[in-house]
Parts: sequence; C-alpha cells; structure tokens
Amino acid sequence: MKSTPGVLQVQDVHVVYPGRPGRGRPSEVRALRGVNLSVAAGETVALVGESGSGKTTLLKLFNRLVEPSQGVVLVRGEDVASQDPIRLRRHIGYVQQEGGLLPHWTIARNVELVPRLLGWDPEKRRVRTREVLELVGLPDTDLAERHPRELSGGQRQRVAIARALAAGPDVVLLDEPFGALDPITRADLQREFLNLSARMEKTILLVTHDVEEAFLLADRVAVMREGTIHQVDAPRLLRDAPATEYVRALLERTQTAPLREEGN
Repeated sequence: MKSTPGVLQVQDVHVVYPGRPGRGRPSEVRALRGVNLSVAAGETVALVGESGSGKTTLLKLFNRLVEPSQGVVLVRGEDVASQDPIRLRRHIGYVQQEGGLLPHWTIARNVELVPRLLGWDPEKRRVRTREVLELVGLPDTDLAERHPRELSGGQRQRVAIARALAAGPDVVLLDEPFGALDPITRADLQREFLNLSARMEKTILLVTHDVEEAFLLADRVAVMREGTIHQVDAPRLLRDAPATEYVRALLERTQTAPLREEGN
C-alpha cells in the first residue's frame, strides 16, 4: 500500500435520512455515524458489512449521489461540496449494482457515454471503445453494435466496467459489481479485476457483501456495521488481529477466504 495522501477521504461524516412517518417508526435514520476513511492513490479498498451497514451510502458520497449531513468529503484533496456534481461524476468511473447499462443504446454508445459528454471527437471515441472493450475481455468488434439484452450477464458487467474506464478516470467506484452473477462468471470477472487493477493503477473503492471477495480483491478492507467502521486493515491484519468482537465474529465465518497476494 502506498503512503501517499488520500485521493478519497471522508472526515467525521454523518448521513441522516428522514424516517417514514407512522407510529413506532423513527423520525430519522442515521446511515453513517462519524465515519473517517482515506483511500490512497493506486489503492483498492473494499467496504464490507451487513445489509444496511452504510456501505453504498459511503461510496455514493464521493460522486455526490448522497450528500453528508455533517463532515467533509474530499476527492483529490478538494471538498466535493465546492465542486459541480456533473463535472465531478464525469471524472470518476462508477459501476452501479447490476451495471446500469441503458437498454435502448448499443454497447458502443453505452461505453462512449462519458467521452461523448466530455466532447471527444467520434474517431477518438471509437478507438477508445475498442480499447476498453478489449481490456475487459470483449475484443469482438461485432459486439459493439449489439444491445445489452443480447449479452450474457457477465458480458454486460464487463461492458459496465469498460464504460467506467472509458474516459480514463483515476478514481473508480464499484457498488456490488459482481453480486448478481453466477459463481463461475463471478470468479472469471474477479480474476479480470485483479489483472486490471494491477495494470492500471486506479484508486478504487469497492462495495461488496462478500468477505471472501473483499479479501481477494482489496489492499485494505473496511468492516462496517450500523453506519460505523469497526476496522480498516489489510486482509491478513484483519484476520490476525480483529479490533472488535463484531469483526472477529464476521471473520470466523470466512476463515477459508483467500488473501490477496502482497504486491498485486
């Protein structure tokens, strides 16, 4: 892990949503409670925890799909509150759950989305689309003219990753990118992800409910529960020295999880 300043940072961040009105229901929901996290340049950090622990809320702070109720969110050292959200999002790769491809657009047009918004000329967009599709293991040029419904689930997810990389962002956010896939396809894409992250030196924040996946893919893992981070450490340190009973109990259920090799 690099000891450079955080490209992604949250400082004492709270997120509070209004509750649903009704007897016995809370007046507000505290999604994040005083969270601090820093992701270094070129580092992959995975957020793990139970459903409702605040993983996706924390991820979405960095592209302003969620706004903090309190605290500071920094991307590349700048407070996101001072940045135009549209411009910010165009310079951050984002893969949402189940890909989020536009079904009525061709694969090529889906991949070109951000470069088109950034004003790239058609030839540059065409060349880049071919490059990133090949990068994610989809070199077939005929595929570019198909629509998402004509692809398998694994192919669609590869396209979603290609779209996130198309404009060359240094930061990529991934929200359960492999969660809806069958085990064999998921394993294939995990291997592709490891190869890509090793080659491209992106700063990556990954949400997953799967501790084994987090241990395989991430340099560090942040264990979340009820809007707080219990521990952030390299997988081996998490396993050898859990900081809380919750972390210990979580890891006891995943003792066979593979560890990412140091240096990958």
